[in-house]
Amino acid sequence: MRAGRSVSAHRPSRRDDPSGRIGSGSVPENQGERVVAVVVAYNRAELLVEVLDALHAQTAPCGIVVIDNASDDDTIEIVRRTAPEAHLVHLPRNTGGAGGFAVGAAVALAREDPDLVWFMDDDTVPTPTALAELLEARRRHRVPLALLASRVVWTDGADHPMNLPRPRPLDGRRRREAQDAGLVAVRSASFVSQLVDTRALRHHGLPIADYFIWNDDFEFSTRLLRRASGVSVPGSVVVHKTKALASTDADPGERFYFEVRNKIWLFTRGRTLGPVETLLYGASTLRRWIRTFARSSDRAVLRRGMLRGVRDGVSRGPRSNADSLADLMPIVPELAVAPEGR
Repeated sequence: MRAGRSVSAHRPSRRDDPSGRIGSGSVPENQGERVVAVVVAYNRAELLVEVLDALHAQTAPCGIVVIDNASDDDTIEIVRRTAPEAHLVHLPRNTGGAGGFAVGAAVALAREDPDLVWFMDDDTVPTPTALAELLEARRRHRVPLALLASRVVWTDGADHPMNLPRPRPLDGRRRREAQDAGLVAVRSASFVSQLVDTRALRHHGLPIADYFIWNDDFEFSTRLLRRASGVSVPGSVVVHKTKALASTDADPGERFYFEVRNKIWLFTRGRTLGPVETLLYGASTLRRWIRTFARSSDRAVLRRGMLRGVRDGVSRGPRSNADSLADLMPIVPELAVAPEGR
């Protein structure tokens, strides 16, 4: 693995040098815009090969950061062989998708100083023009965009219900601006393929690692888009190779705990949603939970997860990344100067 190196808080960046000569790193540019893909991997080496090959096949080039969440398969060897130029960080414990994306964003910001960070899972295979379509949409939109999301499909080409972005309600101006550019204004988006402007990332902070899994992308994207614009780009297509074409109300078993705890954190302790949005999304969440229980084959497991989730969601909030990832700082010193989510 490539070991993390110390990063000074006053490291020079392209924001300090309009010429763009400082911090050019190894990341190729797309008409002056430098993109780094952050891939979080956990025990899916065979799919990871496809993801890395697909990144290499992009018509718009990008750098690559891979965060290995303590995999016990041959993920490390796969990355070294398939993408030897990538920044590979092997974590000693599984930090979940939320922790992996937090670490990956910190590494990308510190080592490459990119203009844009492209988040994706290790079972997300982008089509060759996925990134180019995102960049083109960013250029033709009339106002700056904090976030752009791809269209996520399953292996049969159908839209994946697990990753549908939430359209932007109650904001006619932003909806019109997006429609004029052939896009869809969104309020939230999945980490399955999400391109984020690093100015928004530096201002609003990293994903919150304590979410571990589920709703981390909902919290992060709604935080960035509370007062900024984000869009879904129909022409940018990625294939999410899940085992089944499941929706968000599919029975999650023991993991229902994270759904309940994290939603309570988001609705009661987060600063990402307005009062009306909290009511709308809260009602939608309750309806989805009812459907999940109705379709479950083991409701006792869901009840236990719900009780634990309510207990932990009410009794405490998510820890700061400095606390929840403190043990990783000797391995990833970039975390010491990374912007905290707020």
